[in-house]
Amino acid sequence: MKIGIVSLGCAKNLVDTEIVLGFLSVAKHEIVSDPMEAEIIIVNTCGFIEAAKEESINAILEMAELKETGNCIGLVVMGCLSQRYAQELWIEIPEIDAMLGTNELDLVSEVIEQLASGERILRKREGFFDYNQVYPRLSTTGSYFAYLKVAEGCNHSCAFCVIPTIRGKLRSRSLESVLAEAQRLKEQGVQELAVIAQDTTAYGRDTGTSIVELLTALAALDFSWIRLLYTYPTSITDDLLQLLSGTPNLVKYVDLPLQHVSENVLRRMRRPGSYGSTKRLIEKIRERVPGVTIRSSFIVGFPGETDEDFRELLTFLTEIRLNHVGIFKYSREENSAAFDYADQIDDETKAARFRETMSLQQKLSHELNQELVGQELEVLLEFPSEESELVMVGRHQGQAPDVDGVVYIGRGTLKPGQMVTVRITEAHAYDLVGEEVDS
Repeated sequence: MKIGIVSLGCAKNLVDTEIVLGFLSVAKHEIVSDPMEAEIIIVNTCGFIEAAKEESINAILEMAELKETGNCIGLVVMGCLSQRYAQELWIEIPEIDAMLGTNELDLVSEVIEQLASGERILRKREGFFDYNQVYPRLSTTGSYFAYLKVAEGCNHSCAFCVIPTIRGKLRSRSLESVLAEAQRLKEQGVQELAVIAQDTTAYGRDTGTSIVELLTALAALDFSWIRLLYTYPTSITDDLLQLLSGTPNLVKYVDLPLQHVSENVLRRMRRPGSYGSTKRLIEKIRERVPGVTIRSSFIVGFPGETDEDFRELLTFLTEIRLNHVGIFKYSREENSAAFDYADQIDDETKAARFRETMSLQQKLSHELNQELVGQELEVLLEFPSEESELVMVGRHQGQAPDVDGVVYIGRGTLKPGQMVTVRITEAHAYDLVGEEVDS
């Protein structure tokens, strides 16, 4: 059958989508990019925060309309939202023909076959999907870049987060299965490998290995770039920093979701750290890994966040000058500890704090990008610009896919997947413009 799939949410969810696509391809289904052509449409949902839930529901309803206007005869919903709200979705959206959670990736083909009977199918297995098995996987990120999910679930109990409820406790893949998948990706031509999990630095704690051991083994596979994403502040060890500093193909990039720096807010979030300890951590990273790029994310408007707490965050951003920062308005999530906190912040205050923080960080990012003008950087080319076929889009080592800015270069004879040296000629708040340096 012709199958279309809509993948929402994070990179970890995208890996699940690619695994599902692999199983469908093995079953000889045809994958189509235009939902109008699809006979079966799959929506792999996100259910992390309110905005993501709304986006997922809107996508489900939009795809359901294609039963009338397109070729769709079956709508399958899976992922975090259906794992979290299975019964509610099942009852409230009768257009859904089949529903799975986060652990039924290998059952999608079977469920599609059952759809022909005309029954609605709700499948939720008791156990978890086994990421150690050898599964097919169909790339959606191009032949030169891939995410490598090394663990599932999380052992932290952050007051704002429901991931452990949705995905369960930490379950690291075996070192052998991770390296075997990485080797397959390498053979397929992948140049940049992004290592991901809910908390990537926790990898191996439950199986007797470690993220340092894994990265050491991955580096030996000779990828051009290996990027570590989703690290936890207290897990940035001296051994890890030494490895990042001394291993040429480990990208000198630290993704460190801090969430806040006020000790008052962090304790209520059930997070470690303070302004002082976070500042010392950043200084240590910069000292041990010269030239490092640091990305972080912060939540504004968390219950009980005073104006003083918020000003402390702004002062930190101004003083520390992080390369990339994501800002999120606090989302009050059912079944999270913070949902029942009494001192919720009103939406207007959250929005004002969001705007002020974003405005400050855009200014800081622009200043930091301006320092790159005139420098020559190695850039991985990705695709022609949507705005002009004469322009190629790429990323340097300090730009992670999807979350950071990009580099724009005159296309000429350049092709996706090439690694070229680019002289930066122009800087903006997020993106850079450059020209290829003749070799």
